[in-house]
Amino acid sequence: MKLPELRGILQYVTRFRDKVFVIAINGEILESENFPNILLDIAVLRSLNIKVVLVHGAAFQIEKAAAQRGTPISNNDGTGVIDAATLQISIDVGIRLTNEIMEGLTQVDLRAAYANCVIAHPAGIIHGVDYQYSGKVERVDTQSLELLLREDFVPVVPPLGFDGEGRTFRVNSDLVALEIAEALHATKLIYLSAHDGLVLDGERIGHILSAEVADVIRKQKAELSTNLMSKLEHAVRACQYGIPRVHLVNGNVNEALLAEIFSNGGIGTMIYSNEYEQIRRLYKKDVRAVVSLIQQSIRDDELVRRTRSEILADIDDYWVLEIDRHIVGCVAIYPYPAEKMAELACLYVSRSSENQGLGRKLMSFVENLARERGFERLFALSTQAFVYLQQKGGFSEAGPEVLPVARRAKYETSGRNSRVLIKNLLPEAASRLLAVPG
Repeated sequence: MKLPELRGILQYVTRFRDKVFVIAINGEILESENFPNILLDIAVLRSLNIKVVLVHGAAFQIEKAAAQRGTPISNNDGTGVIDAATLQISIDVGIRLTNEIMEGLTQVDLRAAYANCVIAHPAGIIHGVDYQYSGKVERVDTQSLELLLREDFVPVVPPLGFDGEGRTFRVNSDLVALEIAEALHATKLIYLSAHDGLVLDGERIGHILSAEVADVIRKQKAELSTNLMSKLEHAVRACQYGIPRVHLVNGNVNEALLAEIFSNGGIGTMIYSNEYEQIRRLYKKDVRAVVSLIQQSIRDDELVRRTRSEILADIDDYWVLEIDRHIVGCVAIYPYPAEKMAELACLYVSRSSENQGLGRKLMSFVENLARERGFERLFALSTQAFVYLQQKGGFSEAGPEVLPVARRAKYETSGRNSRVLIKNLLPEAASRLLAVPG
């Protein structure tokens, strides 16, 4: 592991010490070859003094057990009607899985305990249909959970709830995890399933505001699987309840849990309710981090070499993209007011945060900033990223004659032979007057 990566992890460790993470594991992940690795990851979290509550699903095993017994079941995930036969299979399977998880935690030197902490009541009659033994969470016995956590136990919670009369109800595990996270004021709620997170147009969304997730649900509900939809809906509710971060992670991927928690980009989808990502001005204290960030790109001759003193001299022209208080990208906008032009420069996103649309966000930010400042055209010089600027930023190739006089002089003496790209910022009718042949 590289030293900068280790320092990044240590910053998270300090922040998460003594915090509560609620981890919800789908039933199918319990059957995964990667499940023993998940238990090891949980042991790592506990070694860092992060408190963990495990909630597990059982839909996969309930359906399999029903098929083996030849027993028809009414519902396997706890969201619909649960008849007596389905409830009995749910109890048998749920308690067995809880015991197996505790055995696995013991094998990685963790103390675990079955937590009978979900007080439930019947879902009742919905649209004229009696949901029988399907339950809703009435409240969570936080006192028992906090006692276990204080004594360094990992509470394991099945998708079952109990009422004051001792009756058992099948409760959806996504809901159980949400209610426990809210009751314990958890720092993170993590859903481990077979999904890579939220994938839109073939691209995994690394992080997204809960309000934007709600919009995705409204517009694309028919295109999302039932299981993923449940995770998204509960994630939005969790953010509304005050849980800062909800993560959707593929539990079949080795070390996915740790990679999601301890890296800026993660490998799943993080849904958040407050300001997690921002583009802001570069401060003096950030210059060293930016110089370090772009070093590899300079060595690869993608970016022009910039020293710390050179960046400091033009500090007002630089902006950084910050994710969870870590700088992962930068960009500069150099003004040429006499020609009403501005240059987009030093556009860079860290390798660990690539393919998340962050470069486009930085380009869009500079474009909007240039418009606000009254510039009519935006240009960029590139030796290797010119296709990206054309395809993602809407730039067109031009000749060096379009450059401001001062910038053209630097261009001709640089010897880099960069491609010149330009974008008109005026409304369409006005921009036709300034159109530059390709």
